[in-house]
Amino acid sequence: MNLILDVGNTLVKLAVYKSNSLIIKETVTMTIFFKVLKKLKNRYPLIKRVIISSVGKLMKEDVYYINKNFNLVILNSETIVPFKNLYQTPETLGVDRIALVCASIQQFPNGNALIIDAGTCITYDFVNKENEYLGGAISPGIGVRYKSLNNLTANLPLLEIEEPNNIIGSSTNSSIHSGVINGVLKEIDGVIEEYALRYSDLTVILTGGNTNFLSKQLKSSIFVNSNFLLEGLNFILQFN
Repeated sequence: MNLILDVGNTLVKLAVYKSNSLIIKETVTMTIFFKVLKKLKNRYPLIKRVIISSVGKLMKEDVYYINKNFNLVILNSETIVPFKNLYQTPETLGVDRIALVCASIQQFPNGNALIIDAGTCITYDFVNKENEYLGGAISPGIGVRYKSLNNLTANLPLLEIEEPNNIIGSSTNSSIHSGVINGVLKEIDGVIEEYALRYSDLTVILTGGNTNFLSKQLKSSIFVNSNFLLEGLNFILQFN
């Protein structure tokens, strides 16, 4: 069994896999991470291997405990992966993006794939049918767009995410919702259209925290998988 640790700035996702089957997934704060880790260790004694994908930071004591009790892989630019990385600055490529590309290669082999991760940032990652990673794009996510309007202006309020009722906003609040959400939707549909014109037989995967909110509003044909990153990390652990 494998334990997957996806470490963010404030939250940690823990997932237990048996082969390719997800057994359990938990999302916890840093403050209770170690307690939950030990609980999973006791509950699933067959866990032998752990992979850490981290954009945040675990305590040194936590990493020491994991390394002492499991076979540990810490994902970085030197980790062996099943694709050729043609990114001009491979050492700066986020570990989350590496994992997403690996998931696409496992689940959609020998094809052109565009992976869209709609979280704090919206990232676009493209891998071609020769398993060559070419790069992609990074754009502000939905939450960042709402916050920037509030932080960088004097009078615009900070709003919670909401689907707009009309393209024409009839108030300040509805105008913000229209601008942010329709802007994101048009961006994503436009990027997909541009890739589809350049690459035939394109598979598009949408994942990330805003997956469910966006998927029902996009015009493009896409695969939706909120666990795509975790599945990619599990595949990397198996591959290594």
